[in-house]
Amino acid sequence: MALARPGRTPDRSESRAAMDDEYDVIVLGTGMKDTLLSGLMSVAGKKVLHMDRNSYYGGESASLNLNQMFEKYGNGEKPPAELGSSRDYNIDLIPKFMMASGKLVRMLLYSKTTHYLEFKQIDGSFVYNKGKVHKVPVTETEALASGLMGLWEKRRFRNFLIYVQEYDAANASTHKGRDLSRLSSADLIKDFGLQQETVDFIGHAIALNHNDEYLTKPAAELVKRCQLYSLSLAQYGKSPYIYPLYGLGELPQAFSRLSAVHGGVYMLNKKVDKIEYDESGRVCGVTSEGETAKCKMVIGDPSYFLADGKVKQVGQVIRMVCIMSHPVPNTNNSDSCQIIIPQSQVGRQNDIYITCLGASNSVAPAGKYIVIVSSTVETAEPVKELSPALKLLGKPDKIFALLNNVYVPANDFAKDGCFITSSFDASSHFESSVNDVLAVYEQIMSTLPPEERKLIDLDHLPAQE
Repeated sequence: MALARPGRTPDRSESRAAMDDEYDVIVLGTGMKDTLLSGLMSVAGKKVLHMDRNSYYGGESASLNLNQMFEKYGNGEKPPAELGSSRDYNIDLIPKFMMASGKLVRMLLYSKTTHYLEFKQIDGSFVYNKGKVHKVPVTETEALASGLMGLWEKRRFRNFLIYVQEYDAANASTHKGRDLSRLSSADLIKDFGLQQETVDFIGHAIALNHNDEYLTKPAAELVKRCQLYSLSLAQYGKSPYIYPLYGLGELPQAFSRLSAVHGGVYMLNKKVDKIEYDESGRVCGVTSEGETAKCKMVIGDPSYFLADGKVKQVGQVIRMVCIMSHPVPNTNNSDSCQIIIPQSQVGRQNDIYITCLGASNSVAPAGKYIVIVSSTVETAEPVKELSPALKLLGKPDKIFALLNNVYVPANDFAKDGCFITSSFDASSHFESSVNDVLAVYEQIMSTLPPEERKLIDLDHLPAQE
């Protein structure tokens, strides 16, 4: 059986030989979530066949050059010469930053996928408040200097920061009489007398919650999220985020290399005609171009299961991809940054996210920037919903509008052997996406005999090399 290495597609004879074989797992789609699961299953010793209908890695989380972007979303237009060379662009369809001490980095270290990647720190993290963009304060010094708060509020916020940084779930002396497993986030915040604007950037720009539902949940989770932000910031200093050079499309390729090293077979540009099921309704293979590869389970992104009725739509995400000749105003001329617009600041139910990347991230030519605005759709006019963010950018050279449906699994995985990832949400960080991967991974492990289970304990993995 021939091994198809990432970066090339097997020839017809190789493809036929691979399809005639039998696998423990067939993975459909080469998005970040699917390739991560493919890599984990290969490392666990499973025989894996990985297929993608596209001719490139990444699926909906791919990074496209300028020509590909115009071909896919340009409505017949050609790239104007003033935008520069197509090959200098790596435009993320779904922009997400990585927390320096977050779960995805830990999984990269666990799987040794960092050997295939290079990273650069994101220059700054900002929050929108009362019509202005402010740097997110996360240290005592920054809190005292921030224009977000008045003098007395700065002191209250400083006291909150000290409490969060000193809190240790295992050390009762740091709890100050509070039981954070029972105390809600709203009650903890009330204890410190913090104002609504301060609550906004704590809950959304530091704890990275998508909306205000967190306020009714145990405060322990809010503190844990704030500590992750602080720990990630301490890694490098300017912001808590890092990003792979040449775009997020590098992540699926890195996980694909990991799988290939452990014997995984890859097929790009391979149409999936049908997922096969036996008499009991359990998956038993995948058919492509008249050939069927047999398997014990299938992992895949939702788009491969639409015809089988195994997923349901739960919403939409709108993303505006802007090519600009200047950095985002009021971000200290940052070559790369994130801005979070908390929902309450613009009368919405969900936050709006702005990501900016430039030449230093190897995603655009010198003097050009890729800025992507995203949020969960709430009305019949999704583009209009992003207007508060678009007003902050200045005039772009080119805008692409991307509207994506959001799907979640609606099947019984234990019965049918189909393990389906959820669509990417609108957030500009990876923490929720990795939670989805881990949930699917645990589902898979729960169906295997005890001797074959290999659960990952992220809490005891290194945060950096």
